[in-house]
Amino acid sequence: MKNQVLDSDPAQANTRKKRWEETTLKDSLEQFPERNQPFLSQSSDVIERLYVPQEIDSTYETELGFPGEYPYTRGIHATGYRGKPWTMRIFAGFGSAEETNERFKYLLQQGNMGLSVAFDLATLMGFDTDSPEAIGEYGKCGVAISSLQDMEILFADIPLGEITTSMTINSPAAPIWAFYIAAAEKQGWDRQDLRGTLQNDILKEFIAQKEFVFPPEPSMRLVTDTIQFASQEMPQWNSISISGYHIREAGSTALQELAFTIANGLEYTRWALARGLHIDDFAPRLSFFFNAHNDLFEEIAKYRAARRIWARLMRNTFGAENPRSWLMRFHTQTAGVSLTAQQPEVNVVRVALQALAAVLGGTQSLHTNSMDEALALPSEKAVTIAMRTQQVLLEESGVAHTIDPLGGSYYLESLTNRMEAGVYEYLRQIEEIGGVLPAIENGFFQQEIAHASYRHQRELDEKQRHIVGVNQHVIDAPLEIPILAMDEAGFRRQCARLQQLRMERDNENTASALQAVKTACEQQRNVMPALIQAAYADATLGEIMAVMREVFGEYQEPIAI
Repeated sequence: MKNQVLDSDPAQANTRKKRWEETTLKDSLEQFPERNQPFLSQSSDVIERLYVPQEIDSTYETELGFPGEYPYTRGIHATGYRGKPWTMRIFAGFGSAEETNERFKYLLQQGNMGLSVAFDLATLMGFDTDSPEAIGEYGKCGVAISSLQDMEILFADIPLGEITTSMTINSPAAPIWAFYIAAAEKQGWDRQDLRGTLQNDILKEFIAQKEFVFPPEPSMRLVTDTIQFASQEMPQWNSISISGYHIREAGSTALQELAFTIANGLEYTRWALARGLHIDDFAPRLSFFFNAHNDLFEEIAKYRAARRIWARLMRNTFGAENPRSWLMRFHTQTAGVSLTAQQPEVNVVRVALQALAAVLGGTQSLHTNSMDEALALPSEKAVTIAMRTQQVLLEESGVAHTIDPLGGSYYLESLTNRMEAGVYEYLRQIEEIGGVLPAIENGFFQQEIAHASYRHQRELDEKQRHIVGVNQHVIDAPLEIPILAMDEAGFRRQCARLQQLRMERDNENTASALQAVKTACEQQRNVMPALIQAAYADATLGEIMAVMREVFGEYQEPIAI
């Protein structure tokens, strides 16, 4: 049965629209001229004055359908948030494991439904805190984790079998995951009962964030190892979170964020299939991570198009038969790049708007940034406001009372269809280049993002685009918000703990475990069992990564000309 509104007679509709433009609209414009031209989306697309049914080339059944049913445009759950609210998860990590453990406990007391770990740059690059390469980076953008001992302190008195944990780690994802698994098992939990998500998305590192260590081929092999290990040993764990967030933070448009993320997801799928895994053995545990930016409708359209595209690709291209393989499950984080150091309290409004977009778009999990993040790591007050923002959306706003409340909006459905078409065009271009890895090596992704970022900055400079407090409504006033200060003694404690660990452990056992990691890498065996044994043997992150660097080498990005 076709939707009668969407499928009304185009000729009659065009006549009615022309009459409206020549009468009602014309009279209104004479009295109230439009305030600026052109009206642009966050991605610099021109927004039309009015959207009408005839601009939507779709039927209800094939393009929208019902929630919980293919193609999932209207959401993956039949009851939306009426039955299962999104997971409220505040990203946290700073300084020492002890300080971050206290923040985790505070967040859980405030209603946090799951933990999300931010690691410092030394950890993200696979160095121990006391390594010469790590000087000056301790604890500045996350928590320092150099050993199983650190991981145990990080989650002390937090039952890992009863919560979900998300870890934003990529190049050293496998050894960090090994630390987590060992820490949970030492708490007494069976690994098959653990629930959580490992970001582990190395392709977006090459594309956007640049925190890579090994070359693309061995990096992809390590990701495939974790996908295989999770499918066999940890059925409730998402071994990868395919991330558009950092692509967007690097300056991409919403369309580029979605297209490049889906392209990466397809690449991971192909590698897992080449390993011999069956699509329905691992696809249900592929997860995604998207940005929520300021353009409300564009963001909602992005999420709706994402579900529809992924469902069709999984079912029609890869032949997945399990409906759970068709589902795109995703976490959302509000846009860090949108936050301003000027008038930081205004960031509360931006974050609320972005969180609303994520919820109306049907996210499964949400992190809301804090108002002070353009200045420092979040203070306790700021992170509490960020948490309360989500709680107000769920408990007071009414937006979670019905499923996909904006579904059927002419504007939204037009944006969704346009987003879908744009993604397929990008996928075609990437395929013509030879795939994701060749597109990375020749700089295709990087140049597309750079061009979008340049255009956005030019629009700001020319005041085609306004940012409150930056190029519009500027005031000169001193900051009056509290800023978080780290424990200055934390770095010394961390280094002393590492020295003591190296002195007191069984170094022969540690050396043997590191050799086993090296052998697994050399012989192209799944490295996860050896990494877990190395964690138990008190090998440090830096020692494990040094062994892997020896086998795989380090990657130097080619210079784009």
